[in-house]
Amino acid sequence: MNREDSLKEKFKQALISTAKVISDDLFVEKKNEKNTLNNFDIIKIEDLNNKNDFIRSRADMDSAALEKKFSNNSIYEKNLPQNTIYKSLYKISEKIRYEIVGSKMLKGIEKNFKDNYQINININKDKDNEIKNREDTNVEQAFEFYMLKKFFKSDMNNYSNKVLSYWEKDFDKCISDHIDFFYKNIENQEIYNRKFSKIIESMNLLDNTDDTQDNETKENDENNENNNKNNDETDKQTESQNEQDQISIDENFDVNEFRMDESSMESEGSEQNLEQVNQKISLDSINKDYKIFTEKYDQTERADKLESSEEIKKLRKNLDQQLISFQDIITKLANKLQRELLAKQNRSWEFDLEEGLLDSAKLTRVIIDPYNSLSFKKEKDQDFKDTVVSLLIDNSGSMRGRPITIAALCADILSRTLERCSVKVEILGFTTKNWKGGQSREYWNSNKKPKNPGRLNDLRHIIYKNADTPWRQSKVNLGLMLKEGLLKENIDGEAISWAFNRLKKRREERKILMVISDGAPVDDSTLSVNSGDYLEKHLKKIVKFIEDKSEIEVLAIGIGHDVSRYYNKAIKISDVQELGDVMIRELSDLFKSKKLN
Repeated sequence: MNREDSLKEKFKQALISTAKVISDDLFVEKKNEKNTLNNFDIIKIEDLNNKNDFIRSRADMDSAALEKKFSNNSIYEKNLPQNTIYKSLYKISEKIRYEIVGSKMLKGIEKNFKDNYQINININKDKDNEIKNREDTNVEQAFEFYMLKKFFKSDMNNYSNKVLSYWEKDFDKCISDHIDFFYKNIENQEIYNRKFSKIIESMNLLDNTDDTQDNETKENDENNENNNKNNDETDKQTESQNEQDQISIDENFDVNEFRMDESSMESEGSEQNLEQVNQKISLDSINKDYKIFTEKYDQTERADKLESSEEIKKLRKNLDQQLISFQDIITKLANKLQRELLAKQNRSWEFDLEEGLLDSAKLTRVIIDPYNSLSFKKEKDQDFKDTVVSLLIDNSGSMRGRPITIAALCADILSRTLERCSVKVEILGFTTKNWKGGQSREYWNSNKKPKNPGRLNDLRHIIYKNADTPWRQSKVNLGLMLKEGLLKENIDGEAISWAFNRLKKRREERKILMVISDGAPVDDSTLSVNSGDYLEKHLKKIVKFIEDKSEIEVLAIGIGHDVSRYYNKAIKISDVQELGDVMIRELSDLFKSKKLN
């Protein structure tokens, strides 16, 4: 061992000794089965002569020790959000918490953290010119900057200020009023984690896939504000409660994306909860053979967050102009569908009953003999099932031009039509953020290009209209489909899994998923480093699972391509002009063919 290696080893042992004292773990050097030091043999010391490496090593070891001392994993897991991005934000918030607690304990620890974070902030100090819009920023990095600014009072540079400028108002809206609450409860992990988890999930920065219902932005903001105030009071009242008393019913099951809310569980019982768990297990087994290199750059967003309101209105105006040319034919078909659905929803009456509402047709009989029986009627229960339809539209580059325009128009008219018939509709789109892999590919390159990395691009899932939003409030969003540069690659399997997860949490009795695509899933970045049928195999498995193991009905329409090799119910159309006719006809047939009682 040369002198430099000897110094590194001595420095490492000094750090471990310090960590033992901080964490109260006297057995930290006991070796595990893999012959590595438990918990603290995690520090890589590159160059002791480099001041930044020296500071980073000390800060990382301090943080690991404080996590062991002050962070209870069971409490952490209990309050963990479901959405992947929100999990990352929650992890950052907990890390800041135990580091603040340690900083209050020892000033040296506080200095190590502040110096280290300042180094991290300054790493990209000359890259502020690369940020042109919100899409060029990362929500996790922005959230870390925000937490450092609020809790560690770190100095921001041009780069960090520019990143924060796209997110700080959103963070402030949900967090700033509660900063004092967090400082007061910084040492109480249960209260702190529970509160932060609720706030993170209420931010609505991305699509919150765990919400049972999506409401309008304004209503969300008002509700979140009221909920946060109520939560403050609840947190104060429950501060002294035993941890076990705070475990909710649904935490007995690790159902992740299929977690049900309490009202659903009360009405449907443990039998359905077990079904949810089984579906989660089945999906997990499907995804064992499907790898994702990283999800940290994926995006699930409402359409109105992806572009300025002025630009979206301009695009909607363009869509309305396109609508004029073939509005008549689609409107006639939509009216036909509406008549059929309303006919199914018409209530009927039972006559000649002993009690109920007085039958006006029997009025003369009653006048003659007030005690005459069988003069009443009662309305029959409605057979038509409460229904939700999800339209999942391929937003890939091959849909550019007329196909995507007509898809947007048909979705628009279908949404209006079904809304009149009390059938809820959500409109979703799927594409990728970049060509050629984007940030995921860059991250893979920087990690020495491991073989068979799995999906290697940044997903973009778009919510044009959620099921609980009236058409008039979201119609402008559909114009975004016409935006140049939006349509890129298509990874169908994950998009269908996402749409399925959203539908599964709905309370409607009948759920229909209609997929509109123009062919097989294609992502050059992924397919260039995996097998040629990698995305197709995953798509087939996901669709087969939904068709065979769930109550959700799946219907696919292929534009110019036969998609029947993926879906049992599939229609191919040669001319995009046929899309409106086919969509309405197939939906009409679905409502006709299925027994609705």
